[in-house]
Amino acid sequence: MILYIILGIVVVLVAIMVVFYNSLVSLKNRAKEAWADIDVQLKRRYDLISNLVNIVKGYATHERELFEKVTLARTAAMSAQGVVEKAQAENVLAGTLKSLFAVSENYPDLKASVNFLELQRELTDTEDKIQAARRFYNANVRDLAIKIESFPSNIVAKIFNFKKMELFEIAEAVEKQAPQVQF
Repeated sequence: MILYIILGIVVVLVAIMVVFYNSLVSLKNRAKEAWADIDVQLKRRYDLISNLVNIVKGYATHERELFEKVTLARTAAMSAQGVVEKAQAENVLAGTLKSLFAVSENYPDLKASVNFLELQRELTDTEDKIQAARRFYNANVRDLAIKIESFPSNIVAKIFNFKKMELFEIAEAVEKQAPQVQF
């Protein structure tokens, strides 16, 4: 009889471990999927920025230094690895975009260009999608962190070496002063 009780306790403990392990795997995979969504939107943004720079170049030929800064920031953001490095690169890119849009204010023909206005609209839409994807990713990362730190799932997390993931944070100053793309 004692053997059955011990066996029952072991089975219950294993079942609990399986449930916690599966929930940790699920949260980790949701966070990875959410990061992939951010990555897709960032790639779209990089393409739009490249097109935007080319249009502005046609109107503002003497702003070469600014175009180089935007291009370098875009390249750095595209090649950034990891969440923290990507967030830092995105902060720099957002700053250079603000400068690009400030320069475009000086060119009335550019502001009236249908292509420029369409790219601005698409960039604004993409920025909104990035923000939504960032919130979704950060919520999944937060849920994973809570699960990793909470008892008794923290025991399973430690046994199977689950690690917390980094939040994708945009600098507060950049977020509050996002590039204005509406004229």
